[in-house]
Amino acid sequence: MTLYIVIITSIISIFAFQSRELMDKLIFNPFKVHKYNQWYRLVSSGFIHADWMHLIFNMYVMYNFGRIVEDSYNILFDDKGWYYFLLLYFGGLVFSILPTYNKHKDNYGYNALGASGAVSAIVFVFIIFQPLTKLTLMFFPIPFPAWIFGIVYLGLEFYMDKRGGSNVNHNAHIWGALYGIIFTIALKPTIAMNFIDKLKSVFA
Repeated sequence: MTLYIVIITSIISIFAFQSRELMDKLIFNPFKVHKYNQWYRLVSSGFIHADWMHLIFNMYVMYNFGRIVEDSYNILFDDKGWYYFLLLYFGGLVFSILPTYNKHKDNYGYNALGASGAVSAIVFVFIIFQPLTKLTLMFFPIPFPAWIFGIVYLGLEFYMDKRGGSNVNHNAHIWGALYGIIFTIALKPTIAMNFIDKLKSVFA
């Protein structure tokens, strides 16, 4: 599923780079969703990106973290793993953008795009599964445990969202992360205890 999502998203994004009409049809515009009931935009906007860097970064992260999360889902949920994984990804895509919809549904000029909310959900499920795995930030190349990475990431996203002044929907990253954590633990509550036990081992 991870590879399919990466391939399909990349193809649609590349086509949208060449077609303003396609971009306009797929982009998330809260006003059009609210006014014309174009709810499909909550999902379609996740298949397009602002530019090559936006696309490459999201799909690189999705491919690397998504494969691990998908494998973990298949182990935990057997033949339902692929189904729950799709619910995780597309649920993260929709849930992460709902606060933005509520805030901007009367703003005709507001647009958003990209799979970042869904990718954020995937990354934070990885953190729940493997909190002690070492990760690095692009601008801070020293590796540190995934659970610390998660705290730093959410803190930065919260700060950037409150500061404003950028074209990035930091709020969607936060809500996507929360969705991923809540959805996964709701499916299998023992995951939360496993996460806590792994953290306890650090301080034991």
